Amino acid sequence: MTKGGNGFVPSVPLRIAVHGGLDAMALLLTEHGVVRGDGDVVFHGAPVHPSGAVRLTQGGGTSWLDVGLPEVEQQITRVLVVGSTDRGTLRDVVGPAVEAFAPDGTPVVRYDVTDAAEETAMVLAELYRRAGGWKFRAVGQGYGNGLAGLATDHGVDVADASRARDDTPPAARSHVPPPARTPAPPVPAPPPAQGFAPAPPPPGFAPPAPGPAAGPPASAPPAFAPPPAGPPAFAPPGFAPPSFAPSQVSKAPPPVAPVAPATPAPAPTPFAVPGAPEPWTYGPVFAPYTQTGRDNDVITVDGLPPGPVIVQLDVEGDGYTGLATLNRRNKEQDYLVNSTEDDFRGRVLVTVPRNGTLRLKLEAEGPWRIEVSPLASAFRLTEVETQFRGPDVLLHTGGVADLAIQYRGDDNLIVNVFELHGHDDHTALPDDDNVVNEIGKRRETVPLPEGPLVVQFESADGSWRAHLKRVQPPSRRGRLS
Repeated sequence: MTKGGNGFVPSVPLRIAVHGGLDAMALLLTEHGVVRGDGDVVFHGAPVHPSGAVRLTQGGGTSWLDVGLPEVEQQITRVLVVGSTDRGTLRDVVGPAVEAFAPDGTPVVRYDVTDAAEETAMVLAELYRRAGGWKFRAVGQGYGNGLAGLATDHGVDVADASRARDDTPPAARSHVPPPARTPAPPVPAPPPAQGFAPAPPPPGFAPPAPGPAAGPPASAPPAFAPPPAGPPAFAPPGFAPPSFAPSQVSKAPPPVAPVAPATPAPAPTPFAVPGAPEPWTYGPVFAPYTQTGRDNDVITVDGLPPGPVIVQLDVEGDGYTGLATLNRRNKEQDYLVNSTEDDFRGRVLVTVPRNGTLRLKLEAEGPWRIEVSPLASAFRLTEVETQFRGPDVLLHTGGVADLAIQYRGDDNLIVNVFELHGHDDHTALPDDDNVVNEIGKRRETVPLPEGPLVVQFESADGSWRAHLKRVQPPSRRGRLS
């Protein structure tokens, strides 16, 4: 990704690598672009955010920020990834870069800084909420006045930064540290990754068939471990799983080649926050594929893992929009979108054939953007009411619950539920249960069985809202497929 570029990322716990020997920091900002207090600054002196959603591990040439996107508080709209140096300026740093990895080690996005100058601190990237999901932006904004200037711009009080040194008790810390600091305690290097592997299948579930063996990238993140018990400490944190949604049509980064699944390796332990939704581990995680164009076209995506994926389509225009899969005979097979809505936006379920090649026929009038992403990237249903637009795919991982829907469209509303418990085939979804098929504006409350579930809004024009009610604790905790 180049400077200024942006794109949706799976709403999973991402591992953010800050390369080049830079000291890493994260600032959690509200919609006003400022922190709520010193607790929203994660750095070497306070390496764990009070919510547990962001953790810092610093040592060696790479610093790691573990950002649990599903666990980030609703008041937080942006997470800044900051890099700084107390050894000269950023111009002197070799290979400054920021890179995000999915929980299984799959690389998601990378930004290499190529225009560093005399600054000593820089906002490398930011994760920000957009349309129910999260996007990553390559920022590259440097600060010649260092961390003090950067922090002040985002509402941090640095009038007495000396109080934030390492020898200050945690209860007395209230400021961002000055550029010069005592080095953090050395962190034992975790064992090198042996390859990417899907998350561990629960009892009774078969993992997807492995593909050709593939080694980890040169900068693969260390393996995940369970979160530490007791007070925060400098230890490699653990993590769990995903979501995204429509965006404005814009020039997207070059297509990202999906990563082939690797020979199974010892699987990581999902990170769990008490009271948080269950991790989602059904199906492989891969880097999203993005393509842009204009008017009618045929899209071909090779190298995808077989099974259900999400296709997000954004069209800027007021004509007809149609999307269908093509079979081996190059004939239309499954109709996914059939809409006359202006500026169509939506996400649909598609099953990738066993040969790993997805072929789509698109009918559109105007510029469009299409993105193929893993099922795990879908928005996670919670008790917080969220607004959506167009067809979409949602996930539920908790116990039995009621799904409340407020539909404002004039056309057909079709909602299907796919229950995954006991389903051991990751290459295809089980038969669906149609729970809503109505026309016009409505309020619906649908009883949902225990997760994991895929909730597909197959047809929904305009805007609509959804949230969970009366959610019960899961009785099969840890049995996600």
